[in-house]
Amino acid sequence: MSVSWTRVAQRLHARGCSALMATQEAFMKFYHSPGSCSEGILLLLEACGASYEVMPTDLKTGAHRDATYLALNPKGKVPALMLPDGTVLTEWPVIAYWLAKTYPEARLLPAGLAEEVAVMALTEHIVSGLHMRGSVFAMMPQKFVSDAAAQMELRRHGQEVVQTGFAMLARQLGDKDHLFGGFSIADAAAYYLISWKDRIGVEPPAMLESYYLRLKHRCLKP
Repeated sequence: MSVSWTRVAQRLHARGCSALMATQEAFMKFYHSPGSCSEGILLLLEACGASYEVMPTDLKTGAHRDATYLALNPKGKVPALMLPDGTVLTEWPVIAYWLAKTYPEARLLPAGLAEEVAVMALTEHIVSGLHMRGSVFAMMPQKFVSDAAAQMELRRHGQEVVQTGFAMLARQLGDKDHLFGGFSIADAAAYYLISWKDRIGVEPPAMLESYYLRLKHRCLKP
């Protein structure tokens, strides 16, 4: 799967950037597994209007453990973003931050330092806390313990972490459209986490459900 050239051409023309269409080398390569946390980066790439090609890296089939992919990203996970010069970016917050700074017109981070730090802090908490120490335990306890009872206990612990996190996100959202006013990288992180609700086994507050659907609509826009 890749972004259609027609769609990219229309986007570039609308931005007055037709000269950038000359070569495919100007495209970034985005290593993505559907249903994974890389869905959040996909949302950011679209928000930026970036020119990119999706490189399918299906975690379910073990594509992330393939020798070719490991040569590109020895960490063996997604997302990864290859820049036109061959540089490979890894780690969700790093890729998100790079996109925000490279495409300032997308306003994925607020202008003030204090506000930017607040967005980064929540983003990091979602990715490193609610995801890695919550949803992972809830969805895949068997990766960490073999005993069935221990797996159930670890799953419950992960669910509690996510449930607490959902409540925190709901408080942060309040009556706003986004977590910090305008759409930011924190919203993209929250987007992928909420999308896992069925796999985690935790229902988010109704306001987060509506918020998630608004974010999903952004991604589905033509």
